[in-house]
Amino acid sequence: MIFLNIAILIIGFVGLVKGADVFVDGSSALARIFKVPSLIIGLTIVALGTSMPELAVSTSAALAGSNEIAVSNVVGSNLINLLGVLGFCAVIHSVPVDSVIIKRDFPFSILSTIAVFLVVSLPVLISGNFLSINMSDNAGFVSRALALSLLFVFVLYIIYLIFDAKKNPVEDDGIKSLPLWQCILFIILGLICITAGGKAVVYSAQNIARFFGMTETLIGLTVVAVGTSLPELVTSIVAAKKGETDLAVGNVVGSNLFNLLFILGISASIHPVSVNAASVYDMAVLILISILVWIFSITKKQIGRVEGIIMLLCYAAETAFAILR
Repeated sequence: MIFLNIAILIIGFVGLVKGADVFVDGSSALARIFKVPSLIIGLTIVALGTSMPELAVSTSAALAGSNEIAVSNVVGSNLINLLGVLGFCAVIHSVPVDSVIIKRDFPFSILSTIAVFLVVSLPVLISGNFLSINMSDNAGFVSRALALSLLFVFVLYIIYLIFDAKKNPVEDDGIKSLPLWQCILFIILGLICITAGGKAVVYSAQNIARFFGMTETLIGLTVVAVGTSLPELVTSIVAAKKGETDLAVGNVVGSNLFNLLFILGISASIHPVSVNAASVYDMAVLILISILVWIFSITKKQIGRVEGIIMLLCYAAETAFAILR
């Protein structure tokens, strides 16, 4: 049985890598056809595609009544995207960050996270019990009104990106592009392989972890959390290797915005979400980490290898804290 799971794990990783390879080719070719920056494709199509596992987990949890998972899934995935995905890419090779992301998308992501944090945790912050509350206690609430507000802001953001892309078309770089039908086919096939490969990796890794005696909690905090972010990780690494760095960084920042505004908005629209103190603490950590990574990006308009190592160490520390608490 263990050997079968190892085989499935290997096949899953192959599917992820090959799927990401085709997905990036289709996405970058699509950007050339419509003469929009790769950054815009990364913030929209690629971000939506790689956020599908998080969407599936959160909506399934909301429909099943386990809606508290929605917030922890979104916050956990955003932390992994920033620290794990960008950090790992930076360790392999310095990651240039477009000035547009530094000035527009990163600040918007940080402000959106701060706004959600303040609205969700306002009752416990006003009461003054924030530091003394137990991690499992209820500390806030994502109402349908807030959920609909998040979806409204998300739609406005996408509309702004579309108008900005039309206003600033990219000049033809002379590189032969794929026909439109082939771009769409590559994107669909890539997404199928990425999704199927990610599921195979998570399924087999869970079984292997159980074989070696890991608890369900530890599996959830490590295998499942990392598994839902595998599409972002593999897609960003492949994009960076192909020289599509805007696609790589746009994928991470865009995925975080999709998770916070769209996925949390959809989940809480289905069923209002109660938020425990642990998720509120994690959201506060996410704000601090987002600001830290933003500062790393500003310094040299890139995230270097040393900064990548710091980010991975921060992720290890956050994971250890989550396990110990």
